[in-house]
Amino acid sequence: MYLYPKWLRAWHVLNAVLFIILIVTGLSMQYTGKKDYVLVVGFEAAVRWHNSAAVILTINYIFYVAGNLLTKNGRYYRIKRDSFFSDLYKQIRYYSYGMFKGEKHPFPVTMERKFNPLQKLSYVLAMYLALPLVIISGIGLLFPEIVAKGVLGVSGMILTDLLHITMGFFLSVFLVIHVYTCTLGKKPGTLFMSMISGYHASEDHYDLED
Repeated sequence: MYLYPKWLRAWHVLNAVLFIILIVTGLSMQYTGKKDYVLVVGFEAAVRWHNSAAVILTINYIFYVAGNLLTKNGRYYRIKRDSFFSDLYKQIRYYSYGMFKGEKHPFPVTMERKFNPLQKLSYVLAMYLALPLVIISGIGLLFPEIVAKGVLGVSGMILTDLLHITMGFFLSVFLVIHVYTCTLGKKPGTLFMSMISGYHASEDHYDLED
């Protein structure tokens, strides 16, 4: 099944590279002393690379949202409330128990359903909540004059920085889990190859080959 068009694959690869740069430079800024200690990248270089990657990430995100609005890919992110929570339970049960017992996937990939319920929920939270908050808070840190001076007696910059770090941490955890779940295909590299070729190979396809 051809599920990953060229524009989506290009966005995905660039997004992954930018995420890694932002994580490394973000940690470097957090833990690198300006003179006495360097974690991966020096402080000034980390700031420069972080800001540059953030600008490109913002442009790339706009491209991603536009792509989902203008193509059929956006339909995969729509959450239908009917039976969603029961389906979510089935998926959680499968990941925590069923797949280790050799059970069939409750929501196999089709042309109409690219994501299982747990994937859909996590992708929506990551791409339409956490990432926009990271971008907005990042803009606030880059241009502090636009940030409120204080909220309920707390510095607006502190709150903005806290939001940025919290959402960045959530997205970092999401990235690690995302990479792990991409190894759960028929073979460890199967789903990674899908992002190169654009085609998703179903388990039935592999069963026929085996």
